[in-house]
Amino acid sequence: MIQTKNYTDEELATNQTLNNKINELGYNLKRVQKVKPLKKIEETDAIFEKLHEIHNKTKDDDTVLRISIDAKAAVKIGNYSRNGKSRNGRKALDHDFKGKTITPFGILNVKTKDLMLYFTRTKATSDFIIDIIEDFWVSNKESFSNIKTLIVNSDNGPENSSHRTQFIKRIVEFANKYSVTIKLVYYPPYHSKYNPIERVWAALEQNWNGDLLDSEETVIKFAKTITWCEKHPIVKTVEKVYELGKKLTPKVMKEYEKVIDRLQGLEDWFVTISLDSYDSLLL
Repeated sequence: MIQTKNYTDEELATNQTLNNKINELGYNLKRVQKVKPLKKIEETDAIFEKLHEIHNKTKDDDTVLRISIDAKAAVKIGNYSRNGKSRNGRKALDHDFKGKTITPFGILNVKTKDLMLYFTRTKATSDFIIDIIEDFWVSNKESFSNIKTLIVNSDNGPENSSHRTQFIKRIVEFANKYSVTIKLVYYPPYHSKYNPIERVWAALEQNWNGDLLDSEETVIKFAKTITWCEKHPIVKTVEKVYELGKKLTPKVMKEYEKVIDRLQGLEDWFVTISLDSYDSLLL
């Protein structure tokens, strides 16, 4: 515009005005390929190879329990359209204003397809995750009496990362308390869709699609009525409020690292907490 129309800097339109004009002309700006995030890290193939090896080796072992865990994005409570039409005729709001939310967290027994859904009004912290794994374990203790190894499938999220100090502390304490070896087995970045629990969220979304989730009771109702592998889930609401930002000092974490084994070359993705190592840690 400066070169062809002799505009001065002061006369130039704002970015917003230029964007509006471009949109009016029918142009839609898109990100170029070079600024898109990588969909595959260097270790992806090796991670999947090890995942398949562990799963295939243990699938017929009755002393091994494999669970899949994950949190769904927080669900907004209110008369929001969610890109659908209300089934009961009520008019939806045209904006998602800030308000109440509730976060679903799921635990799926991969072998039996039994599903438990937990809902929290606060963030799904490391302490929350371990507490519900413990609730899941205790709730099914009669079925798990012969379990010696627990495999936990998840993505490497911020609250359950293999380097999240509070998570590692709590999972080590869990393994010690229930005398079980734990294998943390993570899916690589951008591939969490392969985690079995992810398919549950699609079923949940489909179940409430087009309805107004105007209360926690409505969300819970839809959660209870989904069918997963011809079964209804057990649904619980967690009332406890969890403290954010808890972490161990490097000195203390160094002691916990002594009792865990990280797979060489894939240290972030495969962690084993063995019963044989507890004697070296003063819990």
